[in-house]
Amino acid sequence: MCPKINDQAVTKANVTESRFLDAATSSVAGNAGTESADLPHTALEGTIVAESNAVGARPIGAIAVAQRSLAPDLARGAMLLLIALANTPLYLYGSGTFGTGVWVRGHPVVDQVVLLLETIFVRGRAYPMFTLLFGYGIVQLLRRLTSSGVDELTVRRLVRRRGLWMMLIGFFHALLLFSGDIIGAYGLLAVLLAEVLIRARDRTLLIMAASWTIPVVLFRTLDSRLTFLSARASSTPDPVTAAGLRVAEWVHGSVIGAIFSLVPPLLLGVWAARRRLLDEPERHRRLLLRVAVFGVGLAAVGGLPWALVRNSWGEPPSEAMAMLAGVVQTLTGYAGGMGYAAIAGLVAIRVASGSGSDGGAGIDATRKRPGTVINALAACGQRSMTCYLLQSVVFVAVLAAYGGGLGNRLGLAEIAMLATATWALTVVLAQAMSRRGYRGPAEVLLRRLTYGASTTVPR
Repeated sequence: MCPKINDQAVTKANVTESRFLDAATSSVAGNAGTESADLPHTALEGTIVAESNAVGARPIGAIAVAQRSLAPDLARGAMLLLIALANTPLYLYGSGTFGTGVWVRGHPVVDQVVLLLETIFVRGRAYPMFTLLFGYGIVQLLRRLTSSGVDELTVRRLVRRRGLWMMLIGFFHALLLFSGDIIGAYGLLAVLLAEVLIRARDRTLLIMAASWTIPVVLFRTLDSRLTFLSARASSTPDPVTAAGLRVAEWVHGSVIGAIFSLVPPLLLGVWAARRRLLDEPERHRRLLLRVAVFGVGLAAVGGLPWALVRNSWGEPPSEAMAMLAGVVQTLTGYAGGMGYAAIAGLVAIRVASGSGSDGGAGIDATRKRPGTVINALAACGQRSMTCYLLQSVVFVAVLAAYGGGLGNRLGLAEIAMLATATWALTVVLAQAMSRRGYRGPAEVLLRRLTYGASTTVPR
């Protein structure tokens, strides 16, 4: 579908900074696709014009859904299941439950097995993958805009402005629903690190990612000792008190925690995007296969000791050894996140191959999306912010003390089924929206806040 062109958009040599910024944001909104750097990545067709201080206005075609890279969307859609599985235990409360998400001695074996598997494959693995994709999207946004004549300074301002709005959305998500919100944390990282993500050299990114493991280890070791909260929001029935506790938990766990724990995968996402590892997965098949096998394998091995400790199936010889097991689980989670993203790239190659593509077309190979399941997962990934927020609505309505109140009655196996069912419903909803040409409402809101109401937002 051809984008409409605004014939009245004309650039003059003395274009002011505000007009230039508005034009650039219109370009970003119109070309969101995989080029957007927020949690959702949704195609937009509408009026798209880029301006430059030196050249005249030039129309830029919108990225249609069929032209988007499959791997990032597929990864987001599938990983929202792991996000749901990781978040639901945080709503549990009461004596004898898993409210703290730790010890399970004396509970049914099925709950212990669920905790074992989630600790190895889910917790500390899904969010690093999402963070990696967030950094990946920032590079795609930079590439798209600079190729259209927008300078890097303007792109950095756009990234920071979007990050500020994401922080606000995250704040209200925490205030009203869930203290473990991650949207605001991503926004904070965008505001603080926009210049580094866009301008730093590859070597600098890798050195920073490696050296940042030091504060990660310190935070993981001292986190429980530095908390100032004695009560938990999920166990507080009073809605006003619970709201205040959620904000405090969000600041401590998500906002401050993001600075310490999410920087490495963010930087690695930028590094991967500069090489188009997920945009052109066919060209990087061997590397993706190695990352998938090594990353997931290392995460499994590194997560096992801490999983045994949490299940009380293995008694560490000392508290120091228990802390070491937790640190190893956290660090290997970064490898797991990269492994999961690599698996999405490999699946994209398989899908393209099965659809009759020539197999070596790089980006073109990822545009084929046959099959209901693949299409539905990709649609969910394109509306990942909306689906993520809907999870919180369901979990609060069913589990939280200030909601349905079942969080003091259910075990880990039961809430794992709830998490899976909720994720499946959001996938079905996303697919229905995709078939009817609707974008996610959260995605629409973020783009309108970031780029202004003048941006054309069709259905």
